[in-house]
Amino acid sequence: MSLAIRAARPADSATILTLLRELADYQRLDMDVEAAARGIEPAFFGPQPQLFCDIAEWDGEAAGFAVWFLHYWTFRGRHGLYLEDLFVRPAWRRRGVGKALMRRLAERCIAGDLERFEWAVMDSNSSSIAFYRSIGAQLLEQWKFCRLSGPALRAFANPGGVS
Repeated sequence: MSLAIRAARPADSATILTLLRELADYQRLDMDVEAAARGIEPAFFGPQPQLFCDIAEWDGEAAGFAVWFLHYWTFRGRHGLYLEDLFVRPAWRRRGVGKALMRRLAERCIAGDLERFEWAVMDSNSSSIAFYRSIGAQLLEQWKFCRLSGPALRAFANPGGVS
């Protein structure tokens, strides 16, 4: 049995979408998935991609993935890596797949002289929180994520309501 972590390729677009949908189902957020296959390839593999993916394969079969992008830490004047999604299929959990994906991203940070490696976790996901703590991650309790989307985003962007 062998585990390999590799950068996703354009031929992986359908696999990425499948894993994304499985993640959403696991998080009970499947009603939020609007991504379609036609949007995956340009986002990850277009002329200037802003989003990246590593695929974990166990004996050649997709076992999980990590979706990430670079962000900028203005106070330090340096880039960091932000993990958007990490997912390991249930059949491959507790085999080191998640840790291998996280380690690959940490290696990218060191190789690219990136300042930090960050991500968010749902406060209800106790198993992931325990995993992240086990690899030495610090949970930043003082930070709260904020989001504007849908009608609230449109209303804020256009306060007068004129389109």
